[in-house]
Amino acid sequence: MKWLKKKAAEWYAETEWIAGFNYVPSTAVNSTEMWQSETYDRETIDRELKLAAEAGYNACRVFLQYLVWENERERFINNFNDFLHIADQNIITVMPVLFDDCAFAGREPYLGAQDGPKPGVHNSGWTPSPGAAIADDPAMEASLSKYVKEIIGAFKDDRRIIVWDLYNEPGNNNRGPKCLPLVEKAFLWAREAGPSQPLTVGVWEFKEYDLSFAEMSDVVSFHDYSKYEESEAKIAALKQYGRPLICTEWLHRINGNNFANHLPLYRHHGVGVYNWGLVTGKTQTNLSWDTMRGQPDSEPDIWQQDIFYPGGTPYREDEVKLLREFRNAGRGIINM
Repeated sequence: MKWLKKKAAEWYAETEWIAGFNYVPSTAVNSTEMWQSETYDRETIDRELKLAAEAGYNACRVFLQYLVWENERERFINNFNDFLHIADQNIITVMPVLFDDCAFAGREPYLGAQDGPKPGVHNSGWTPSPGAAIADDPAMEASLSKYVKEIIGAFKDDRRIIVWDLYNEPGNNNRGPKCLPLVEKAFLWAREAGPSQPLTVGVWEFKEYDLSFAEMSDVVSFHDYSKYEESEAKIAALKQYGRPLICTEWLHRINGNNFANHLPLYRHHGVGVYNWGLVTGKTQTNLSWDTMRGQPDSEPDIWQQDIFYPGGTPYREDEVKLLREFRNAGRGIINM
């Protein structure tokens, strides 16, 4: 059953302001490489989450991969549980994402050794979960249902998980409203699992079909890579749902969507946040989206996303300082 607004408000009032990041280890090119047993990199994860905690972060968002679960269920669950343990040691909560329509690699997900990143190309190896071929196949519904119920059921009362994000950018990769049946079923299956944590699917295009995700969610989430004025308008529009707001993806420095401009805006409105990226690595998300259209592969003058160089040095020390300042401001809103 969808949470009442009162329950959502009470939950958020008791939750520390979310200062988070989207996390893929710097040694992984996508979610398959992150989770499958032969490439699960515990050492890097441990080092990078410690770095995040020292910077002032208290939350991370991670993408699970249906194909890995389907192929090696027990080991996948063990790796995920291990990740939760590492995050908890660093006082970082986790928002898992179960499905995903993003497909920067231009192909369905696959097991085994993953292709290396294309030089100079933003997020060149990213594959969806489960991929359109499985998502749109009625014969796969029972397996997809089991995936959702098994994972959420195993961690439904786990304090290390703060929110379940059921589906990242449904409709991406030119799918549009074709995603709606799986979105609706994901909410149904998740609620049947009975989690104590809230459920959400983020608004990302702000069109009729994806605004319906806000109606289905316990807490409203959204993506925002916009300039300041458009970001203000998005927050105002989503406040009308009367539920806590969490921006699960932001940071596009090239577009003026940066720490100096946007972190005060989100913090003022009490919006929890997860910027894209932590340590720049195989996803190459410090590069601009424009690199997908054949731009030069040299070090960019302005990083689009990510916070740290591989050695742990901040790309911009002032951003880390600002993050710590807002973390120390406590719950709720702050004046600008």
